[in-house]
Amino acid sequence: MSKTIGGSFILEDTDYRSIVTPEDCTEEHRMIARMTEDFVEGEIAPLDEELEALDYELTVGLLRKAGELGLLGAEVPEAYGGLGLDKLSSTIINEKLSGASSFALTIGAHVGIGTLPIVYFGSDEQKRKYLPALASGEKIAAYCLTEPSSGSDALAARTMAQRSEDGTFYTLNGTKQFITNAGFADLFIVYAKVNGTAFSTFIVERTMEGVSIGPEEKKMGIKGSSTCPLILEDVKVPAENLLWEEGKGHLIAFNILNIGRFKLAAGCVGGCKDALGYAVRYARERKQFGRAVASFPLIGSKLAEMNIRTYVLESMVYRTAGLFDEGLAGVDSGSGSVGPASAKAIAEYALECSVNKVFGSEALDFVVDEGMQIHGGYGYIREYRIERMYRDSRINRIFEGTNEINRLLIPGTLIKRAMKGELPLIPKAMALQAELLSLVPGQSFEGVLEEETHLLAMSKKIFLMVGAQAVQKFQAKLEEEQEILSRLADMLISVYAMESALLRAKKRNTVSGEEKGRLASEMTSVFVHQTFVDIERWARETLAAIESGDMLRTQLSVLKKLARRQELPAIALRRTIAGRVIDAGGYVV
Repeated sequence: MSKTIGGSFILEDTDYRSIVTPEDCTEEHRMIARMTEDFVEGEIAPLDEELEALDYELTVGLLRKAGELGLLGAEVPEAYGGLGLDKLSSTIINEKLSGASSFALTIGAHVGIGTLPIVYFGSDEQKRKYLPALASGEKIAAYCLTEPSSGSDALAARTMAQRSEDGTFYTLNGTKQFITNAGFADLFIVYAKVNGTAFSTFIVERTMEGVSIGPEEKKMGIKGSSTCPLILEDVKVPAENLLWEEGKGHLIAFNILNIGRFKLAAGCVGGCKDALGYAVRYARERKQFGRAVASFPLIGSKLAEMNIRTYVLESMVYRTAGLFDEGLAGVDSGSGSVGPASAKAIAEYALECSVNKVFGSEALDFVVDEGMQIHGGYGYIREYRIERMYRDSRINRIFEGTNEINRLLIPGTLIKRAMKGELPLIPKAMALQAELLSLVPGQSFEGVLEEETHLLAMSKKIFLMVGAQAVQKFQAKLEEEQEILSRLADMLISVYAMESALLRAKKRNTVSGEEKGRLASEMTSVFVHQTFVDIERWARETLAAIESGDMLRTQLSVLKKLARRQELPAIALRRTIAGRVIDAGGYVV
């Protein structure tokens, strides 16, 4: 079976049997989940206040305990001291660590953006030297890309690396900003321009002369994680510490950020479940007007929507984990330098990573915000965990590339792939033009999820119609029309979210039966219908920015045909969903 092409979901129908869902987890996966939960509950939760006060010694000690359990080496090949597990396993670990609050970020930065550059782009010598210590927690890693004057514009970095005349070392000078784990990290993945031009990557050790760490930043949230500047003053880095090749740093940086975006979304799944659990338990216990606030329909509606968005995000993340396992299956990261193969395999799903990151970070913000609202005034008090979650969640829309940058990357990546002939975007859009002229609306739907399947298909057509108009109108200048690109990104994100939820519900109905899959179907119906309304609105807004007069009226007439749907009894469905959530005391599917 051929591998799934990244971004192809907008052009093709996907078979529900081909996707990975949480229900596909094996007993081994469930054991990993339980082990991670036990670690968080047994080792992290009792020391929560001390960790939140940023105790370096305690944090490092717990990292080593995590290493003993294998939680730091899940994605490190067995040949280099790790477990060599699949992406589904590491996704489960990421999700379950969410309950560890700031400590989850500390682990995430170490195992993800700190260690994976060496896993995917290191030489055999570099892997043997560093990976066993990183997998055990003996050494802690940090990722150093951002600078005081370059955040989203990473390639504008001013950190320089001067190659010695004999080629045996590089001299690094510069400052990196907002570096997670910097306060106690032993290794730093540092990006610098060799001789002022070739953007490259270096493994820098803390003990090298000229390396120093600035003071801890005073942050709004994630207070239990270390965030400091890294200062490099005439640091002599051996040539063998150059990662991959000179001038290939951008490929390492952006592909590791792709994985970071995906892992962030996986953490958001756990965060959503945690926040929902706190909100439900509080709503069941808190009495107002002589009854539990959970019994009030408006509170129930909030809980239902929190559960729906968590379900959709979970469906997206596990589907994407399956894509990564599929794409990386042929990459042998257990031997030698596999930079080109790794870069290609990871970049294949760059669009999906950005989609997950944007949806996940915004879903978590929504869920914790509603959770705080359900807590009322108590939600604003530090004694209640939801207050911290509210502060901690906000960084996710900035981490790993802001959501604004990712919204520009999503359609940009799709168009670039089409221009390279990797996706048949242009032929599909041209074929759609002829189809729209003969479009005959008016269908009836009776089967489970039949109309939702139709609305998904129409959403793809709407995107293609609007996207084709935008490309035709602006051509090479489209990249300057950021509002239009953002709307196209919103449509793409919504299509992936709708389809992921729909495919999972169909798979659940087929495997477990419609009765057991009823809740998934109900949540999918509510989400698809409400999101379809958003897609129509975005399309109208975008077309109005592209066309005017008779041409606009014609386009809006076509859109109206594509956007016809039957109204859903959403209020009643949300009440049903809320009842299930309240009875379960937390997330349910």
